[in-house]
Amino acid sequence: MTLMQRMIKTSTLVLISLLLQPAFAADSLFVEAESFEQPGGWKLDTQSIMTMGSPYLIAHGLGKPVEDATATVEFPSTGTYHVFARTKDWVARWEAPGAPGKFQIAVDGETLDHTFGTQNADWFWEAGGTVEISDTKATVALKDLTGFDGRCDAIYFTKSGEEPPNESIVLGPWRRKQLGLGDKPTEKSGYDIVVIGGGYAGMGTAISAARMGCKVALVQNRGVLGGNGSSEIRVWAMGHVRRGNYPRVGEIVTEFSDNATKSPGTYEEFEDAKKEAIVRAEPKIDLFLNHHAYKVDTKDNQIESVMAFDTRTGDQIRFSGTLFADCTGHATIGHLAGADSEMTPEGRMGMSNMWAWDEADRPTEFPETPWALPLNMDDFPYPRDHHGQWFWESGFDKDPINHAEAIRDWNLRAVYGAFNAMKNGDGADKHKNAYLTWVAYIGGPRESRRLMGDIVLTQDDVVNKVAYPDGCVPSTWSIDLHYPKEQYAEKFPDNPFISIAVHDRRIDRNYGYPVPYRTFYSRNISNLFMAGRCISVTHQALGTVRVMRTCGMMGEVVGKAASICVRHDCTPREVYGKYWSEMAELLNQPGKARRDTVNSEIVVPDDALPLAPPTGFPPRKKPSRAGIDPAKISGLVIDDTKAKKTGGWTEGTGLPKFVGSHYLYGGKKGATIRFEFAAPAPGQHQIMIAYQAHENRSDKVSVEVKTGDDVVTKIVNMQTAPPVDDLFLSLGTFDLKLGEDCAVTLSADGSGNVHADAIRVVSGK
Repeated sequence: MTLMQRMIKTSTLVLISLLLQPAFAADSLFVEAESFEQPGGWKLDTQSIMTMGSPYLIAHGLGKPVEDATATVEFPSTGTYHVFARTKDWVARWEAPGAPGKFQIAVDGETLDHTFGTQNADWFWEAGGTVEISDTKATVALKDLTGFDGRCDAIYFTKSGEEPPNESIVLGPWRRKQLGLGDKPTEKSGYDIVVIGGGYAGMGTAISAARMGCKVALVQNRGVLGGNGSSEIRVWAMGHVRRGNYPRVGEIVTEFSDNATKSPGTYEEFEDAKKEAIVRAEPKIDLFLNHHAYKVDTKDNQIESVMAFDTRTGDQIRFSGTLFADCTGHATIGHLAGADSEMTPEGRMGMSNMWAWDEADRPTEFPETPWALPLNMDDFPYPRDHHGQWFWESGFDKDPINHAEAIRDWNLRAVYGAFNAMKNGDGADKHKNAYLTWVAYIGGPRESRRLMGDIVLTQDDVVNKVAYPDGCVPSTWSIDLHYPKEQYAEKFPDNPFISIAVHDRRIDRNYGYPVPYRTFYSRNISNLFMAGRCISVTHQALGTVRVMRTCGMMGEVVGKAASICVRHDCTPREVYGKYWSEMAELLNQPGKARRDTVNSEIVVPDDALPLAPPTGFPPRKKPSRAGIDPAKISGLVIDDTKAKKTGGWTEGTGLPKFVGSHYLYGGKKGATIRFEFAAPAPGQHQIMIAYQAHENRSDKVSVEVKTGDDVVTKIVNMQTAPPVDDLFLSLGTFDLKLGEDCAVTLSADGSGNVHADAIRVVSGK
C-alpha cells in the first residue's frame, strides 16, 4: 500500500470501532493536509501538536497567496459529498476584523464556493458545502487567497453530512481509525540513548554519545536540525566554547555551529544541510526528522520507551533504550515521565519571531492589514539594517506550551502591523520600495519548563563563582533576562511585543562559569538526562546558560556521560558519584576522538583540533574603524577618554562614525559619565553631545548641563539620529564666562543603552 493510500484512507477500508458512529464508517474520505504529495507554498507547522492534536499546513506568503497544495485521492464511490475542513480564523481570538487566513478547496479543478478560515477562534470542522464526485480518483487542492497564514489541518468528505468529532489530542481515536493506524507501532529498540530534540543541545548529545561508542536515536519534530539556530528561526549562535576547566568541550559544537553575521541572518548562513550531513556521517546515529514525541512509558521511576509519530504520515514508532535525553527546550519528555520540574510563574521571558525586509528598485505594494496590530511608526523600534531583531518578542508570563500558537500569532500581527505602518501608514513616504523578504513562522522561545536535578544552579552561584567539583560547561554569556520595554508597552499593556534585555555582566567571559554536571540529569527519573534550556537552573541562572553554543556543550557532556552509564551499567547520578575521574578523562579528549564501542580504545584522528587554553583562543578581531580626530573638529572637543565615569561602561569601535579612539556605551541604572571643561571664551556658546542612534538606546537619557552655578537638565532620545553631521546634537545655547567651571553629565536609568562619545563647545548661537 502506498503512502498516500494509507494516509488518505477511505472509511470503507476501516473496521468499525465502538468509538465511531456508523455515519463515519462508510462513504467518506479523510485527507490529512500534511500528507499532501505537493505542498506547494504551504508550510508544515508542528509547534502546537500537543494542544491542537495535529500538525497542519500554513500558507505563509508574507501577503502574497502561496502556490496550491495538492493531493491525489480516491473516493469510495461517486456521488454527492459534504465537505468539512478543520481550520480557524486565527485572529478571531482578539476579535480582530478581516479574517486574514482565507482559503478555498478545489476538487479536480472545480473550486468550492465556500471560503474557509473566516470563522471561530478555535480549531473546528468548518462546513464548506457539497461537491459532486463523478470519478473516484480525483485531485484535491488547497487554494490560498491572501498569503497571510491561513491554515488547514485536514479535509473530510462524507455523504452523510454529519460533522466529524473535533479531537484535540494527538492521534485521537477517530483520527487513528481514519488513518488506518493499528494498535501496534513500529518498534525501534536497542538504543543506548534516545535523544529527543534536534537543536544544538540534541545534536551535541547525539554526536558526542555516538563517537564514544553508543548507539543513538536522534528524534526531531522538524525537517531540519538546529532548533533556534536553523534557517527557520535564524538566531545566531552565541556563547564562547573551548575554554574553562575542560577546554576540549565545545569542539563538537564548533563543527556544526553557524557563523551568521547578524540575527536574523540569511538562509544560507545557517547551513541546515551541513548540520544534517554531520549527523548522518555518524554511523551510530539513527536520525528521525519530522517525528514528534508525544507519549512516554515509565516503570519504577525509569523511562522504558518514548512514542513518536511521523508528522507527515502519522506512522508511529516506539523508541526503547537504556537512557533518554530531553533536549526539547520545553522539558516535554521529562514532563510526560513525571520528572520534577518548575516553570517561573512571573517574569518569564517570551518568544521571538524575527523578520527581514529589503528595498526594490521600484515601488512595491503591500495589502492593508486591518486585522494586524494598529501601529504607527513611533509604536515600534525602527527595523534598522533591514531586519527586526531578537526584541520582537511577546508572550511574557503566558504559557509557552499551551499558548504557543497564540503567542506566535500575536507576534505575526505585530510584524504585519509594523510593516503596514511602513507601507500604508505614516511611514509610507519613506518606504515606497520596501518589501518583506522573510518572517519567521516558527517561534523562537526563550524560557519554558525546567527539569530539576541534584543541583539547581542559581544566579548567586554564578556571580559568586561557586566552584562545584563537577563544573564542566563554560557559560560565558551575561545573565541576560528579557522584559517588556516600557516605551512600547503602553498601547498593548496586556501583551507587549517589544522587549528589553537586562544584563548582569558579572560573568567571566574569558574563562566562563563552569556549569556543574549535576544540573544535566533528573533527580527523580533515574535514566533521564537533559541538555539545553530545560536543565536544572533557576529563572535567573537560565539567563546565562540558555544561548545555543552553551546548550550544545551541555550535550557534549551528556553524550560522554551516557557512554560511561552504558559501560558500567550505572545511572547518570552514579557517573558523578562513582566514575567522575573517568568522566574527566573523557572531557579532556578531543571532540573528534571516537571508539567503536563503549569498551573500545579511544582513537584520536589526525584532524583533531588543537587544545585551547583555559581562557580560549583570542577572538579574531574585526578591523577597527578609525575615529574622527578631535583636533580636526571645530570648537572645543572633550573626548570620552577624558571624562569621569561611574558604573559599567563598555568601549566600542564598531559604529560608522565616532570621535577619537572609541566611544562608550552602558545601560545599567545609575551609571554616569561627566565631561568637565573650563569655558573657552565669554559669550554665547552651543554645547553639543556626540552619539550614534540605535533602537537599543534609551529614548529618555538625562543630560545635565552645568555652567558656573546654573544647572539645566535635558532629555535626549538616543533612538533618533543627531542632526549635526549625523554625530552631534545641540543641547542649547549658553552664556558662558571665561574660565568658569562647566560640565555635561549623562546618566543611565536602565531603560536602554546610553551612548557617550564626546562633547563639543562652539562659539555662537
